[in-house]
Amino acid sequence: MIEFNQNARIKTCVICPIISGKEQSLSAESRLQEAIGLALAINLDIVYSEIVKLKELRPATYFSRGFTERLRPIIEEKAIELMVVDTLLTPIQQRNLEREFKLKVIDRTALILEIFGERAQTKEGSLQVELAHLTYQRSRLVRSWTHLERQRGGAGFLGGPGETQIELDRRIIDDKIVRIKKDLEKVRQTRDIQRGARRKVPYPIVALVGYTNAGKSTLFNHLTQSNVMAADMLFATLDPTMRKIKLPSGMEVILSDTVGFISDLPHELVMAFRATLEEVLNADIVLHIRDISNPDTASQRADVLQVLESLGLKEIKYADNYIEVLNKADLLEDTEHTNWHNKTKESSSAVLTSAFSGEGCKRLLHLIEQKLTDSHLLCVVSFPLSDGKTAAWLHQNCKIQKLENDKKQNTYTIAIRPDDLARLGKMAQQNHEISIRK
Repeated sequence: MIEFNQNARIKTCVICPIISGKEQSLSAESRLQEAIGLALAINLDIVYSEIVKLKELRPATYFSRGFTERLRPIIEEKAIELMVVDTLLTPIQQRNLEREFKLKVIDRTALILEIFGERAQTKEGSLQVELAHLTYQRSRLVRSWTHLERQRGGAGFLGGPGETQIELDRRIIDDKIVRIKKDLEKVRQTRDIQRGARRKVPYPIVALVGYTNAGKSTLFNHLTQSNVMAADMLFATLDPTMRKIKLPSGMEVILSDTVGFISDLPHELVMAFRATLEEVLNADIVLHIRDISNPDTASQRADVLQVLESLGLKEIKYADNYIEVLNKADLLEDTEHTNWHNKTKESSSAVLTSAFSGEGCKRLLHLIEQKLTDSHLLCVVSFPLSDGKTAAWLHQNCKIQKLENDKKQNTYTIAIRPDDLARLGKMAQQNHEISIRK
């Protein structure tokens, strides 16, 4: 973690290196603005920023000698205390840059870890962030202990050479990593138990995923009428939040808000947050929330799909349970708005929305319901008029196509999910007055 005087904002410079010939998912200006947004997310004071175009990398310092000499007086003049480099630095490069400029240097991974460290609220989130921090720090133990070359080991005068300080620190970190992984395994087991409980009273799971700051939490709040933290900043949401909502037919589903993705998401974070993102793997419907007003929306879409595929959701964009939610329609120019509206108005897997104004949200709920009922089975259920419990269960868990009744019984024609039909079959075995015809 960054350790400075917490009463004063840290004067920071943000450097965005662009390597000639290397393909980037975002434009250079967008990458710089995203890096600045990440720095502002932890309240750093950005006093200087620059895009640096490089023909090749220097193994020792990443940047050329000319750049470091040009930047040094700027750092001194502006009294900069922290440099953020929007790339992955090797431990050697980080150390050499710190010596060159006499200030703290962090790379993109460390910056994202800082944000996650500040935002995690639940025990699970804190454990996941700590695991990612330790995994990252383990690779940073680069000759940090030149003042203590070796500790004497063994007994008496003839002891062995003992452990280096680096080896000792690495062993301490490894022990912590093992402990945290055990704690996270307990969390994963708890989540499995919770999922099992939900399957017994099964509500379909609808998971929201998307690039950070795409408006997931704002849309979540609009659909659920709740007050989950939603802000115009990167990674406003880290810990998963779940709420129950009703679809237009009365069917109830659980909506799950998840952590936002980002380009070049550190591998340590993808692995650390796997337990949280397992909600997506087990979801009945995946809503991919996109900021359609962002010029880089196509690149952001590709980054999210790449992370989902790394989690095991291969070809998710072609799946029957995938819906693209083109959010922030209120920020589009009139012509753009009309174009996107025309592209999506007949689509069964895309919808134009505004979480701010509510535009398209009703159609989104209808699309979710349509996706859920596409795999439903049609059957006819009959039971006595006095059996209000079965009637209530059908209204809560099925789509009612038709209802007929006479003096003795109700007869429902329903569309029902296969797993719910199995539960209804068990109810019929216990209550012989319930009749099911497929």
